[in-house]
Amino acid sequence: MTTASPRLSAPSAARLRPGDLAGLASTGLLTRKLRAGLSALGIAIGVAAITAVLGLAASSKAALLAEIARLGTNLLTVTSGQTFTGATAELPVASLGMIGRLPGVTAVQATGTVSGVSVYKSPLIPPIETSALSVDAATLNLPAVAGSSLAQGRLLNAGTAREPVAVLGAAAAQRLGIDRIRPGMRIWAGGQWFYVTGILNPATLAPEIDSAVLVGFPAARKYLHFDGYPSQIYVRTVDTQTATIRVDSLLAAQANPENSSQAIVSQPSAALTARADAEGALDTLFLGLGAVALLVGAVGVANIMVISVLERRSEIGLRRALGATRGQIRTQFLAEAILLSLAGGAAGVVTGAAATAIYAHSHGELTVIPPQAWAGSLAAAVAIGALAGLLPAIRAARLSPTEALWTV
Repeated sequence: MTTASPRLSAPSAARLRPGDLAGLASTGLLTRKLRAGLSALGIAIGVAAITAVLGLAASSKAALLAEIARLGTNLLTVTSGQTFTGATAELPVASLGMIGRLPGVTAVQATGTVSGVSVYKSPLIPPIETSALSVDAATLNLPAVAGSSLAQGRLLNAGTAREPVAVLGAAAAQRLGIDRIRPGMRIWAGGQWFYVTGILNPATLAPEIDSAVLVGFPAARKYLHFDGYPSQIYVRTVDTQTATIRVDSLLAAQANPENSSQAIVSQPSAALTARADAEGALDTLFLGLGAVALLVGAVGVANIMVISVLERRSEIGLRRALGATRGQIRTQFLAEAILLSLAGGAAGVVTGAAATAIYAHSHGELTVIPPQAWAGSLAAAVAIGALAGLLPAIRAARLSPTEALWTV
């Protein structure tokens, strides 16, 4: 009696676990370190550019918004506009008092432009070297209302506002070469000496004050032939959005009841916020350059994977002969491409973040790396690696064991 021999079934291919796949992919790259590093460099440069651009923009914007929040969004300004003939309009002398009567207004200060007066460190400086400085008459509490403060010396007071005494804006002091207040320090303005008693810190919400030499209204009328009309009025309101909006709607008519259209009302904090948004316009250009670098990196990854398939035909044939499936071969080479791109992307994120941190620290800003910068960059690197390695992986999977081993 004969017994039937059992049929031999083909062994099923072992599953390729994620750990094994990672080991295979890393081994394939580590055996060609220089070539893999150069290919990943393009990815790293592109990702670093994208991360740095987005990080620098976010850091600068965060610093500006923090400064605006510190100074408050309740500052409004009224500026003299133009008449129907194109001449500069004049705000009434009584504007400050009228604006101060508005409900919700907490403080009102003003400056008046003194025309035809230039400022020099001494009368020996050529008249054409004006350093683009202006001379403005100023009320006593202007710096506090405009969002500035005293850096050195003393502010104008009721006594010095009547004498030839000046306080310098931050930029004005720098252009005049004055870095500290010394006893008897003077500047030459309007054909006579003015004593300098103070230097202001930069005024973020009122940059026009930075390049101004401030003197008192009485002194400007007495020594510089000032007409006494304010040219810009600074108004602080109750620190609520509702109060600021209400005062804003009434301010022009209150400042110049006869010709409200000749009074220009603005909110400096809103202008700065818009500027922060506009500064990101050039980011698109740098992001485009980063995308080009990523494209170059993708070409490099595709190139190294194609060469790798050609050089490793014997390895592919041997693995196929030992039972590896086409899908496993395809997955192995695709994983190598993704791992290569991911390594370049990680290096790029670290480099871009470091560049952002160094720049932000040197400018005294908080370092901000938006999630879309690093997460988006890594996702783009993985996608590029998958796309660049797809065709070489398919070509590797299509090799038959005999064809691959025959070429050994």
